[in-house]
Amino acid sequence: QDLFGKSDPFLEFYKPGDDGKWMLVHRTEVIKYTLDPVWKPFTVPLVSLCDGDVEKLIKVICYDYDSDGGHDFIGELQTSVARMCEAQDASPLELECINPKKQKKKKNYKNSGIIIVKFCKITRDFSFLDYILGGCQLMFTVGIDFTASNGNPRDPSSLHYINPMGTNEYLSAIWAVGQIIQDYDSDKMFPALGFGAQLPPDWKVSHEFAINFNPTNPFCSGVEGIVQAYSACLPHIRFYGPTNFSPIVNHVARFAAQATQQQAAAQYFILLIITDGVISDMDETRQAVVQASRLPMSIIIVGVGNADFAAMEFLDGDGRALRSHSGEEALRDIVQFVPFRDFRNAPKETLAKAVLAELPQQVVQYFKQQNLPPINSEPA
Repeated sequence: QDLFGKSDPFLEFYKPGDDGKWMLVHRTEVIKYTLDPVWKPFTVPLVSLCDGDVEKLIKVICYDYDSDGGHDFIGELQTSVARMCEAQDASPLELECINPKKQKKKKNYKNSGIIIVKFCKITRDFSFLDYILGGCQLMFTVGIDFTASNGNPRDPSSLHYINPMGTNEYLSAIWAVGQIIQDYDSDKMFPALGFGAQLPPDWKVSHEFAINFNPTNPFCSGVEGIVQAYSACLPHIRFYGPTNFSPIVNHVARFAAQATQQQAAAQYFILLIITDGVISDMDETRQAVVQASRLPMSIIIVGVGNADFAAMEFLDGDGRALRSHSGEEALRDIVQFVPFRDFRNAPKETLAKAVLAELPQQVVQYFKQQNLPPINSEPA
């Protein structure tokens, strides 16, 4: 295109608008100094590209990039999604790129190049509800912090003190999150675990104990069951420390790892950790979270009380990918941290909404990465 030189081509894809004018839908990257560009694969929602109509004509224009914005027209073509889908790895589709002005002027004009479609296919994007309605169960586990920094549960200043209304911040968090999640679990049986306490009869510290004191069956029936087991265990344990998260994260991860053997979108695990503060085993917890990011699992941390929650914000990798202390990067962001104090005076629905905000996309993202459709899904 340029005199004596190579071009810097890019493509633009257009669909016809309701007013008959062409609307830009997608623009590729510019490939510099070449007459033989290969553009990166890209995905476009079918609705954006052709209003969902695979027979609808779309226009592709090829330009030579110019840094001053006056891109030079190389040529154009019209095709459809149905036509492009004929392209397969073994037999690519060749489309002539035509410059109408040159075509009029020159008798022997053939084209201004060929656009080759190497591969094109329509894939279905499943939503969170597609997975749930398709039979995916959300497996909900609660982890409760019983470390000494919470204060003596008989003392009204303690975070575990159950007030005359029958509640505290721990219970409020369990109710708000559990009431919503239990609707996505058919048997409504939830393991409830405690950490950071000394247990009778030998008063050894445990970082993953069943709060119903039944290690072989830590399941509680519904949110009510969790609340009852929590209230019943308080007088029988001694608050201690340190605040270790990794044993409970690894505990749930073991079950999530077993679920992956089914090779189906059957189960997704959610660990709700309610805690009053600073994590003692940060390196181990980071390692555990990075490992868990490869599994069908999400972790929700609700911080109660007024402690410094900087470490929790760090685990919630919204700004950047979380790394383990050995430098291994999390495959995806699976931690959502919410400080309860921001919601003390708000309706409990707002806490639940904030806590569960990222969960649907985390579920979809995991199964998509694994290439797993919903178990019972209609073919695309």
